[in-house]
Amino acid sequence: MAEHNLDPQLKLIALNANRPLAEKIAAATGVSLAKASVKQFSDGEIQINLEESIRGDAVFVIQSISDPINQNLMELMIMVDALRRASAKNINVVIPYYGYSRQDRKARAREPITAKLIANMLQMAGVTRVVALDLHAAQIQGFFDIPVDHLQAAPLLADYFKNSSLTENLVVVSPDHSSVPRARQMATLLNGAPIAIIDRRHSSETDCEDLNIIGNVQGKKALVVDDMIDTGERAISSAVALKKAGATHIYATGTHAVFSDDSPAKLQASAFEQVVVTDSIEIPAAKQFEKLHVVSVGPLIGKAIQLIHQHRSVGALFHPLAQIEKA
Repeated sequence: MAEHNLDPQLKLIALNANRPLAEKIAAATGVSLAKASVKQFSDGEIQINLEESIRGDAVFVIQSISDPINQNLMELMIMVDALRRASAKNINVVIPYYGYSRQDRKARAREPITAKLIANMLQMAGVTRVVALDLHAAQIQGFFDIPVDHLQAAPLLADYFKNSSLTENLVVVSPDHSSVPRARQMATLLNGAPIAIIDRRHSSETDCEDLNIIGNVQGKKALVVDDMIDTGERAISSAVALKKAGATHIYATGTHAVFSDDSPAKLQASAFEQVVVTDSIEIPAAKQFEKLHVVSVGPLIGKAIQLIHQHRSVGALFHPLAQIEKA
C-alpha cells in the first residue's frame, strides 16, 4: 500500500468581502481558490458550504472585516467553524483590513476594547494564525495568543511615488502627532525625505480646530500619510493647511480606503492631486474617482502565504522596514 503524504496541502478560501484581492493573492501563490459558497437565508442568516475536502490541509481564509463589518465578521467566524469541523490541519485567517481596530484601548469610562474582543472570538473559533496588514495600532498583535504576521504596505506605497518621479523636493506630512512614526517610516523609505507635522488644537472659543504646521513646506511637494482614509476630513483639512503654508503639490496616501459616506466626492474636490491607497478594502465603482490610484497588496500577501506554508521566515518581506528600525 502506498504511503500517504502527510504534508498538508495549501488551500485558499475567499469569502465575500474582497473577492478581487483574493483572486490576486491566489495568482501570486499559484494556487487556485478552493470551492466554497457563502449564501444568505431570507432572514439574513449566513450559510457556508465547503464544496471540496480540506481534511488535513493548511487553509488560508481571506476576508477583510470591512463594510458591512458585522456581516463580514460573521462570515469569517462561521467559515472558521466549518473548517475546524471539517478537520483542517491548521486555519490561518488573512485579514487585510481589521475592522474595529480603532477600538484598541479604553479611552473613556465604561468603554469596551472591541479589537481585543474580535481577537478572542477568532481564537475561540479555532484560528491558529493571523496574517494582518497595517493594523491601526501595533499592540493589537498582543491581543492574540497565536502567531500574528503583521505585514506593512509602506514599501509598496513608497515604490509607487518613487516610480512616479514624485520624490524630488518632497516633504512627508503627519496629519497629527500620533501618526509621526508612520510618517517618519515613509520618509525614510522615500530617500530620507524631511517630515512635517500638522499640530491640531481645539479652540474652545471658536469651537473649531486650529491647524499649525511644524516644519517647512513652503515651495515643496507634500505627501500626507495615514493608515486609513475614512471620512477624509482629517486629510482634507491637512491639505487646506498645507496649501495655505505654500506647498506647491499635495498628495495623500493611506493603506485602507474605508471611504465612508460622501468622502470620495470630497477628496476629488480637495487640493490633493492624487490619493493613493491599496486594495485591502474593495472599492466599488461608485466610490472610485479620478484622483484615486490603487496599489495592490495581492503579491505581498501571496508571498507571505507561500513563506508561512513553507515554514520559512517572512523577515525578507520586512527588509526595508528592518533597516529603518536600525537607523
